[in-house]
Amino acid sequence: MKNILFILSIFLCAEGFSQEAFAFFTQNGKRTSYRKLLRKSKKADIVLFGEYHNNPIAHWLEVKLTKDLLGKRSLILGAEMFERDNQDALDGYLEGTINQKGLDSLARLWKNYKTDYKPWVDLAKREKLPIVATNIPRKYANLVYKKGLQALDTLPSAERKWIVSLPFPYDGNLSQYEKMKKMARHNPENLPMAQAIKDATMAESIETHYKKGSLFLHLNGSYHSDFFQGIYWYLRRRKPNLKILTISTLSQSNLKKLPSEAYGQADFILVVDEDMTGSY
Repeated sequence: MKNILFILSIFLCAEGFSQEAFAFFTQNGKRTSYRKLLRKSKKADIVLFGEYHNNPIAHWLEVKLTKDLLGKRSLILGAEMFERDNQDALDGYLEGTINQKGLDSLARLWKNYKTDYKPWVDLAKREKLPIVATNIPRKYANLVYKKGLQALDTLPSAERKWIVSLPFPYDGNLSQYEKMKKMARHNPENLPMAQAIKDATMAESIETHYKKGSLFLHLNGSYHSDFFQGIYWYLRRRKPNLKILTISTLSQSNLKKLPSEAYGQADFILVVDEDMTGSY
């Protein structure tokens, strides 16, 4: 990611270069700015930053937003990229009791961790910020995809702490879950259920670790919070009075206009030039 942004900075500083790399829009399609996003974030209880997992601009802005929120209120971080049963390993790294090699061996890190998430995690380590491993272990989501939600009833009690408390509400008619049914080649009914168990688990993790008066910044794929569904929907059901701000990411050639189908996708929509190189 650093190499990509270094190359980008050279182009941006070149004489006569005026091409934008990204732009921000409101949910109504009005052009806005990072400054306004930051101002709104400071007033929120929870910020859900919906990213493209391979987008270096989104990852850079996650680091920048975290830095700009330091010292304003008690800041708590959380991420989809860490699963609940890896919390001890993550805590050990943040506290300095294990090194990067130890984290590599103990946690199931994503393949793009070093380029896309390590700078953010290391920032948290330097600033002594907690990071909550919010996500369900992948094997349980896969179990739901293969056998449905009823398969979770067979789990030993010791393993149930890694997933949302059962039973949990599920609305398969939500538009984002309906889209997943249409995309699925196999088990079309189970695919959105597997997504929902992730969303519900992350929402529960956020609620459990949120402290009144603090600000919780959570990183997740855009689809987990787009159109105020997913994690957002579950948080609203659990804590309707929380002030939740959502950010989404799009990639397209036109940075001057938000497509109509993206209206209502999030409070703030980050549109990145589609020619931006991905991290993988």
